[in-house]
Amino acid sequence: MSSQTHVSGRPIWLEAAAIALLLIATLKIMANATISPALPGLEASFADSPQAAYLTRFLVAAPSLSVVLIAPFAGLAADRFGRAPLLIAGVVLFAVSGSAGAYLPDLSSILVSRLLLGVAVALTMTAQVALVGDLFDGERRSAFLGLQTAAINFSGFLFISLAGGLAGLSPRLPFLIYALPALLLPLLLVVLRQERRSRIASQIAAAPVPAASEKSWWLPSLGVAVLTMLTVMLFFLMPSQLPFYLEENGLDGALGTAFGLGALTLTAGCVAMAFKRISARLGLAMTFGLGFAMMATGFATLSLGASWGLILAGAAQVGAGYALVQPALFMLALHLVPESRRGRVSGMVTTAMFLGQVVSPLLLTPLLDLSGFEWLFRAVAAGFAVACLSASVIAWFKRRRPPARSKWQTARG
Repeated sequence: MSSQTHVSGRPIWLEAAAIALLLIATLKIMANATISPALPGLEASFADSPQAAYLTRFLVAAPSLSVVLIAPFAGLAADRFGRAPLLIAGVVLFAVSGSAGAYLPDLSSILVSRLLLGVAVALTMTAQVALVGDLFDGERRSAFLGLQTAAINFSGFLFISLAGGLAGLSPRLPFLIYALPALLLPLLLVVLRQERRSRIASQIAAAPVPAASEKSWWLPSLGVAVLTMLTVMLFFLMPSQLPFYLEENGLDGALGTAFGLGALTLTAGCVAMAFKRISARLGLAMTFGLGFAMMATGFATLSLGASWGLILAGAAQVGAGYALVQPALFMLALHLVPESRRGRVSGMVTTAMFLGQVVSPLLLTPLLDLSGFEWLFRAVAAGFAVACLSASVIAWFKRRRPPARSKWQTARG
């Protein structure tokens, strides 16, 4: 448990540092999705450019590639130089590189700016996760991570809706949305001051970390990173493959995807608001189990057929399950490592999340071509069912141990 946790009588969502970190978390979804409505207009604007169709589509995925490459190094920098300075640098780079697409002259330069945007995302996400571990613990950390997942899901509606309206005026205007995080800089100065106070308090109060803990943190952290990558890889079937599933079955791919992902994000946002209560009641292991069970049920529902009722029900169940699993992964990662290594593990988890997005279409599309959507959805449902069973077995064994020996009990809440 962090020794520097700030205790306040106010709800966590009323604290300046918490508000800043919640808003920073939404940059993850802003980075990739915001320019999607502008892609047809950008392709038309640069129709004379060679490979315009390919380059415009790669603009969405380009930041993820940079995140995968940079996030591990960002984690090292966060541990060495501090989280808040890295966070501020990332936000400045995010605003400058993200908005550059509004005025850069050609697709090649816009692509470079998108790669730099990925660097900014790596800096901000890595520092933000580490700061959550530094500034909050116990029930407050659980509450924050639930609110974070809700903020990410609800903000997706806001960013994409705003971008859609601006893209109707000009395909360059949605890039200006990326300048909005610059407004957070005054709040980030509050985070910087609070981190400095927390570091001083930690140095005074914290006991020395055993050498064995310093050496053994990376193996369990690697396990969490692998679990994160696999979970995101399978979850990413929803945004990457749902349109094609609908089109194959004679439904409107664009409209159906909007409704399906809308049901997913709204349900996820609502369930995430209850994450603190759910994890406090069930414990971390069974929270994983419940989340995996809901995702398994969701993909099993999708495998039954492509009707509107099944699509909406399946997407909602997948979203509800992911809203429990995602914050639980962050909680587990922060719980397993000493404070001095939180930047590194944050970089590992951030890399794993974006790597899962990158490899999902590369690995699952060939399987889809071989088996078809129904069988792939059933296989994914079976995989999540196995994960649910594994989490349930772990929870059962942990409950049979004496309380003093249980690591899971200390992570509850």
